[in-house]
Parts: sequence; C-alpha cells; structure tokens
Amino acid sequence: MNHARVSDSPAIRLDGLRKRYPGRPPVEAVRGLSLTVERGECFGMLGPNGAGKTTTIEILEGLLTPDAGTVEVLGRCWQEHERELRERIGVSLQETRLSEKLTLLETVRLFRSFYRRGIEPLDALDLVGLVPKAHARVGKVSGGQKQRLAVATAVVGWPELVFLDEPTSGLDPHSRRQIWAIVETMRAAGTTVVLTTHYMDEAERLCDRLAIVDGGVVIAEGTPQQLIASLGGSTVVEVAARRGEHDRLPLDALEKLPAVEAASLDGDTAVLTTAAPHDVLPAVVSTLTHAGYELTRLVTRQASLDDVFVKLSGRHLFDRRGVQGDA
Repeated sequence: MNHARVSDSPAIRLDGLRKRYPGRPPVEAVRGLSLTVERGECFGMLGPNGAGKTTTIEILEGLLTPDAGTVEVLGRCWQEHERELRERIGVSLQETRLSEKLTLLETVRLFRSFYRRGIEPLDALDLVGLVPKAHARVGKVSGGQKQRLAVATAVVGWPELVFLDEPTSGLDPHSRRQIWAIVETMRAAGTTVVLTTHYMDEAERLCDRLAIVDGGVVIAEGTPQQLIASLGGSTVVEVAARRGEHDRLPLDALEKLPAVEAASLDGDTAVLTTAAPHDVLPAVVSTLTHAGYELTRLVTRQASLDDVFVKLSGRHLFDRRGVQGDA
C-alpha cells in the first residue's frame, strides 16, 4: 500500500510565510514562518489559540493563498500543480461536514472516486475500525465514529502526505488509541503525516519532530525528547507554600538550590526543573521551612511540552482544560 514517491525534496518546505487578514486593525496571522517536513515522518504542529497553526495548515492544503513566502508541497507549488497535489494529499479537517443521508461505505466510496489510485473503501473503513458500521447512515453514528470516518476519507486515496487537524479532539480513550494506530500504520508505510493536536501525550507518542508555533512564527523545533531536554531536566517539581497573607514564595532562593536548572512562578506555585529530584526535594523543604513557610503542595511529574512553551513564552501552551481553538 506504499505509494510514496521517491524524491530528494522534502514533503513540505515553507520559507518566510506570511498571511494577513483585513480588519481594524488587520491581523497578521503568520509572520515569516519557516519550516521543513521530511518525507515519511510524522510532524506535529503545536501552539496556543491564535498562534497561526490553522492558517499555516490551510495554506499547505491549498485552501488559502499566502501573502508572501515560498510554499512547496511534495516538491510542487499550488499555483502550477493544483490538480496533481489534490491527488497526492489527504485532508481530515477538525470538523468535517459529511452528508448524513449516505452510509459510511457510500461516503468512503465517494471520496475514493476522487483519486486515480488508492485502497478499497472497505479497507479504509477497516483501518479505522468501522466495518461493522459500513451500512449505517452517517447521521446515525456517534461523534467519535464520524471523526474516524473523516480520517477514513482522508486515507482512502492512500496519499503521500496527509493532514490531520486535531483528529482525536473530543474522542474517548479507545477511539483515540485507534486513531493513533492509524497514524502509526501510515507512517510505517512511508506516508508523511502532519498532525495538529492539543494533547501532549499524543504529540510525544506519535510525532518524530515538532514545531511549536506562537505569534505566527516557529519558536522551537525538534524531536519531543530534544525539546523537553532543552529545559535542562526531565522532572518538574511543583511547590506551593504560605507564610503570610501577601508573602510570595522566595523564587530566587529556590532557583539557586543545587540541581535546579530553571525556576518560574505559575500563580502561587513555584515550578522547578531538575534532573535530580531526589536532591531538590529535601532542599526545597528545608529552605522553605527555615524561612517560616508552611508547605501546602509538593508534587513531582515528568516534564512536558507545555513546560517547554512556558519557558519560551512565560505562559501555558494550552489552558488547563487542555482544549482550545486556533486561528
């Protein structure tokens, strides 16, 4: 099923991409964004609300025209090779609207007819675990099943490059794992996958490389492990304490403790990054106790991509609910 074409060119190359929306004042959604996606990798794009991810993806999908910059998809440009590119890519939008009167099999057959080559519609449904629902009407299946159907329509042409825009948003854990398995199957077959997601565990598991986008530019890029390692430690210690009604935690003192690589305040909680939590924990307790503070919270956890974003921007990648939209 591997139809990926051998080429020296990357799957995607963006250089100096810009896009502005008119308004009062105008909104510059993408401001000189540059990145490269190699063939056969799963590349993730992360960013908070309004970061410019969706605008960038829609330009890559040929749905928007950039104001400036170079855009190459599979070694081609949209202006000269639109028909060819349509047959070589697959797209699963965040909210795909499908005819609710068609059955799932009829829907996938319809999308299969758009491509000169691909896989059998039933094989696409099998890939997303929907063969038992093949003859059910779209309007009668659950939201999670519709989401998986959208992925089936994106892969039935067995594209060289597939865009998955938040494919697991709102899905139950079982359905999320099924989508993960699909991504892993496509990647193993040589398909390039561009994934946007709001789930840190998803990005860390599926993506070979990531770009963190903020303010219309790439502020960090690398493997999930490289980005997390850039914090200087793999463990985060979160501590909260109180002494007086208005006393703040002595962040300077905590930052100077041995083995603390970085320290910041998140509300009333100090967030410390370290590679040696066994050394940091007793030092934190001793420092605060001697300063007259009463500990109210002390936890350790693995460092995440959200911690990387906090270090770079001073705010969280996503809100505490874990889900946001984008512009």
